[in-house]
Order: sequence, then structure tokens, then C-alpha cells
Amino acid sequence: MAELRTDRLTLRPWCDSDLEPWAAMNADPEVREHLGDPLTREQSDASVARFQAEFDQRGYGWWAVEVRATGEFIGFAGLDQVDDGMPFTGVEIGWRLARAAWGHGYATEAALAVLAYGFDVLELPEILAVTTATNLRSQAVMRRIGMTRDPADDFDDPTAPEGPLRPNVLYRIPRTTRI
Repeated sequence: MAELRTDRLTLRPWCDSDLEPWAAMNADPEVREHLGDPLTREQSDASVARFQAEFDQRGYGWWAVEVRATGEFIGFAGLDQVDDGMPFTGVEIGWRLARAAWGHGYATEAALAVLAYGFDVLELPEILAVTTATNLRSQAVMRRIGMTRDPADDFDDPTAPEGPLRPNVLYRIPRTTRI
């Protein structure tokens, strides 16, 4: 599993010490606001096992993100195959940070490193990003990293229940126009 470094962050393989803060993030209703119900500790731990297996299988996936200066785990960032059943296909970029890490530019910094990996190492022709229509913070990160949105691509997530998690927006960035 490749490790990515930025000025302030390390994107690295997951380790056992990440499980507790990851579970705390997944139990935080504010962190989960645009994702659905909080996760149990078992569900959270299972997600890490799945992330590791997918990374081993594909050569990309979700990295644990830590602050280089302190070694503090603050969340995840990475790439994933778009889920089956969506009205589009491709590879999606994403991130999720602990509330204490919001507002410091970490999501943008991690996302730029992930984009570079996706384009320069994996040679992906395009990278997508999806979020709920109400997740304005993530949409701002998508714009900051050079992604654009065509409202004609917006969709209702078929896996989400009726309500605020169903309307979603789709952002894109082709390799040829990245910043």
C-alpha cells in the first residue's frame, strides 16, 4: 500500500490504533450528517477490514489520514469504485474527517494528493466525486480541487431512503484539466 505525504499530512495504511478514533468519528452524528445513521463499533471496525482488503486487491482505496506534526489520526481519504446501481460508473474520490479537523484545509490537501495519485500513478482518465445536495462543505472542497458539476448529472441515490440523503450531486475532473 503506497503512502502519500503532503506538507502537513500523511495518507497511510490503517493500523490498530486507528480503530478507536475511527469508531468515534463514525458514531458522531455531525460527521455522519450526510452519510446516514451513526455506525456501531463493529460496523466501523468492519469498514477498516474492508478498506484494507479492497486496497490490497486493487492497489488503491481509502488511506488513513494523520497530521504529520503530531501523528494524530484525523480521518480518511482515497479512491473507490463507484457502487453498482448508480447511474454512472468510474472511480470516486472521497474524504471524511473528525470534526476537530474541519476548517483547517486538510480535506483539500488530502484530496489533492489523492487526485495526483489517481492521475499520475493509476493513470485514470477521470475522477468523480459524489455527495448529498445539502453537503456544501464537501462541494466546496470539490470545487477547490478543480472539479466541476453539471446539474444535469445530479441524481437521487437509489440506496438512500426518501429524505435529505437521497438528492445527490456529481462532480468530475478529467486528467487533462486538473489544477
